[in-house]
Amino acid sequence: MVRIGPYQLANKVICAPMAGVTDHTFRELCRRFGAALAVSEMLSSNPQVWQSEKSQNRMGHRQESGIRSVQIAGSDPAQMAAAAQYNVEIGADIIDINMGCPAKKVNKKLAGSALLQYPELVEDIIQAVVKAVTVPVTLKIRTGWDPEHRNGVQIARIAENSGIQALAVHGRTKACMYKGEAEYDTIKAIKQAVSLPVIANGDITTPEKAQYVLNYTGADAIMIGRAAQGRPWIFREVTHYLATGEKLAAPAIAEVQQIMLEHVQGLHQLYGVHLGPRIARKHVGWYLAEHDAQGVFRSEFNAIEQAERQLEALNDYFHKLAAT
Repeated sequence: MVRIGPYQLANKVICAPMAGVTDHTFRELCRRFGAALAVSEMLSSNPQVWQSEKSQNRMGHRQESGIRSVQIAGSDPAQMAAAAQYNVEIGADIIDINMGCPAKKVNKKLAGSALLQYPELVEDIIQAVVKAVTVPVTLKIRTGWDPEHRNGVQIARIAENSGIQALAVHGRTKACMYKGEAEYDTIKAIKQAVSLPVIANGDITTPEKAQYVLNYTGADAIMIGRAAQGRPWIFREVTHYLATGEKLAAPAIAEVQQIMLEHVQGLHQLYGVHLGPRIARKHVGWYLAEHDAQGVFRSEFNAIEQAERQLEALNDYFHKLAAT
């Protein structure tokens, strides 16, 4: 089993940090369905934005039910160290450094996966953060900057030598964004090059794929991101399969309804009655992707502004679905 500092994970399945997705409500759901760890969406290391409503929503670490892993992003070693300290003060159990995000607005500030071009800066940031806090520090990277520069093994060695306690690797380069297929050869090479726990990430969409990736790479754990959008029960399916080799049946429509209503209500509570319904729209779109393939209900739902009205519309939709 995976150990991160003093924390023993209950299984090998982790929920990836996703900006705008893995908020408190979503993390609680994923943990309930079996994710051993659910990493927060990234927080900027820039202290000027910490008091914004968006950051404040992301910083309620103490209400968390499980191990609180908080991801920070930035490119200035001193700022990153200060951000790590601040988040530990407000309840983080683990600090995760983001060097994996390929988003343009993150990379143009030389954060996220843009940092992989500058191994010396990577080393400076990691060492500053590790020195600044007493909790374990983990790192999330991609396999490199672009397919011609897959320097994941070099970065992994720097991470290990600088005190990182677990390393998550997405099987694409920054240039690949989310296109094409994830490759696992680099993750396998990283696992062979370092002795710290390695977590494989990228295109893990089914229990069978989870097992395959673990076997192929030799990784200590897997991390699921986009496949959990609208499908938090994937953690239950994967953990069950890894433990028993048996596939669980998909959840019944009634259970999907219950999960989705709870999720939407949680978003209303977290973000308030104005912003909550807007944020709920993308999640509802993901949950209903296969049931509402033409998107007819989704376009109706996206026009609803009121929280209560959203819940009524969802109940009506499932009532009609059950009748057919």
